[in-house]
Amino acid sequence: MIQLSDNMRGALFMCVSMALFTFGDSAIKATGGALPLSQLMVIRGVLASAALVLMAWSFNALRLRLPMRDWGLIVMRGLGDAVAAFFFLSALLQMPLANVTALLQMLPLTVTLAGAIIFREAVGWRRWTAIAIGFCGMLLIVRPGTDGFTGASVYALLAVLAVTARDMFTRRISVQAPSLTVTFISSVIVTLFAVGWSFSQEWVPLTPHLTGLVMLATVFVIGAYLFSVMVMRVGEVSFVAPFRYTGLVWALILGVVVFGEWPEPLTLIGAGIIVATGVFSLLREARLKRRARRPILPRQP
Repeated sequence: MIQLSDNMRGALFMCVSMALFTFGDSAIKATGGALPLSQLMVIRGVLASAALVLMAWSFNALRLRLPMRDWGLIVMRGLGDAVAAFFFLSALLQMPLANVTALLQMLPLTVTLAGAIIFREAVGWRRWTAIAIGFCGMLLIVRPGTDGFTGASVYALLAVLAVTARDMFTRRISVQAPSLTVTFISSVIVTLFAVGWSFSQEWVPLTPHLTGLVMLATVFVIGAYLFSVMVMRVGEVSFVAPFRYTGLVWALILGVVVFGEWPEPLTLIGAGIIVATGVFSLLREARLKRRARRPILPRQP
């Protein structure tokens, strides 16, 4: 039997996690907007939250006695997650799967940009260049000022902005708060947001077909959360993180097979640019962190 290294296991877990997230997105897209978004988010949120609390308990990672500062950051993270879910799902139902997935791959670049602007984190000219080139790739996908630029494109960009804000709050949460606890609380906040929103929308009866799609989406997202937790337990971040972009490959495959969508050449070029600059940014950041941790040896007389 082949024994995989920690890095290879981490990469495998990351690939599986990204595949499951993309399959879950496809199941939601397949509903075709037949369900109000609030209803869909409530059903998925209740089931996902129940699974997350069981996962946190089984991993001994359920810790609710946290500092007030962490609680404030976690609540703000949850609100960012709720806003991101609203805009992402709105875009997903109107845009090709690969397009909206490609735009979400901007996150390593937007997080680096936000860290430099908000927290004055040091960013060298190489990563600034990667950010600028990555944003050019984004423009090739959304193409503002053309017929291809729609409200759905705005929703996708707002989702990127909301997830970036969420990640900014996440980075300030102390190590006393386990990742699974933070994820569980965020899931509850998103669900409560959807419950409040649902009062303004009329729920529709679930047909067997829609029930199956919602259940599939929920099972996929629960599995994706499980594997994303396993990713954090093995492998080096610098090796594992670039494998998050495999989600875009799945989005292309599912877009063609399930929805008959194939991105335009400019969209593919833009997606390739975003992936290349995102991988570079992740690897560069990991290299700088390793360099910062390296002990400084005293000079020999």
